Amino acid sequence: MKKFIPFSVLIIIVILALFFPSVETVTVADSKIDSGDTAWLLVSTALVLIMTPGLAFFYGGMVSKKNVLSTMMQSFVCMGVITIIWVIFGFSLAFGDSIGGFIGDPRTFFMMKGMLGNATWKLAPTIPLVLFAMFQLKFAVITPALITGAFAERIRFNSYIIFLCLFMIFIYAPLAHSTWHPDGFLFKLGVLDFAGGTVVHMSAGWAALASALYLKQRHDKVHSPARISYVLLGTGLLWFGWFGFNAGSALGSGTLAATALATTTTASAAAAISWIFFDMLRGKKPSVMGACIGAVVGLVAITPAAGFVTIPHSLIIGIVAAVISNLLVIWRSSTSIDDTLDVFPCHGVGGMVGMLLTGVFAHQNVNSGNSTGNGLYYGETHLFFIHVLTLIGVSAFAFFGSYILLKVTDMISTLRVTHEEELIGLDISQHDEEL
Repeated sequence: MKKFIPFSVLIIIVILALFFPSVETVTVADSKIDSGDTAWLLVSTALVLIMTPGLAFFYGGMVSKKNVLSTMMQSFVCMGVITIIWVIFGFSLAFGDSIGGFIGDPRTFFMMKGMLGNATWKLAPTIPLVLFAMFQLKFAVITPALITGAFAERIRFNSYIIFLCLFMIFIYAPLAHSTWHPDGFLFKLGVLDFAGGTVVHMSAGWAALASALYLKQRHDKVHSPARISYVLLGTGLLWFGWFGFNAGSALGSGTLAATALATTTTASAAAAISWIFFDMLRGKKPSVMGACIGAVVGLVAITPAAGFVTIPHSLIIGIVAAVISNLLVIWRSSTSIDDTLDVFPCHGVGGMVGMLLTGVFAHQNVNSGNSTGNGLYYGETHLFFIHVLTLIGVSAFAFFGSYILLKVTDMISTLRVTHEEELIGLDISQHDEEL
């Protein structure tokens, strides 16, 4: 009976689409939609989407050869599943009319209602509402994909799909709404998260730690990366796409987007070199894997700060994040925590470092939209204090919430593959394919 359920869901979606075609046109007087801003956001949306295939190569190259395809598939399937949820009610949960500042009303944009015409989002008045919705969709797609590196090589594919749906609804959407909606709790508190350090990377990082603890260790943790060239390719695609991720979050093609692009470039470059040099300091040879991981850590750390800090301070953020994440990887390897691809030390910790350093280095001259104040470095404490409190709260919510969702998923469909399935590899046991 279980094999009929997924396709039955698709039948229900077809019926919904027939009953709710969303043909209403919204016409707004004195529309401010700008062709230049719209063009840049169209490009940015495509750039952010390419990050998910990039992540597939980044993770896929790191696992053992018998698990490459399954690991890559876990990223690719997010582009399908999350998109469907987003169109039906996910966008409404994240950006619909606020319910208590924590979640949106699922009826607001149900089945993409109100997307025809020249309607815009409150904080993005120069781009069409439908474009804003699609841009934000790409963030929702990659966030659960980031988690997959923590439980790679030991999770059942069908169960993973259930978990990513639950994570999107109960973890990602509330955080996105609270942080980025003008009526959101964290937004009103004054939290600065330019492109997703809190919403994307901290949520994924803490969910990754919860997953590693819940699923426990693999039976065989010793393996060689299948394709380091895949890791290089994935890093290149991620870095390339991250310009849309961060510079696109300016929601326009002006000077703020240029600043975010510049800080993104410099932080990632600094982190890549910092990771290599720190490894050399520890007596290790500079490695391709180290350079790639360092570059991604820098991208993660600058994400919340990209449109709030200066270029010199982005160098500091990249260097500091790389060293701290490197130390956390060393520490994690000495414990029984089997975070397969070190998602928590790199994405989770990188996101937290970036969030805290945003509270240290943010300056209102960089972004006039920053009404909270300047960072700790400039002698003001308010912003930094808010970020410390938010870090604690978001960490607890993402970790314990994800752990509960893992337990619920396990009750619905067993999460972990059998010992035999793990030994032969997930490519064969879950997909009947091999590299």
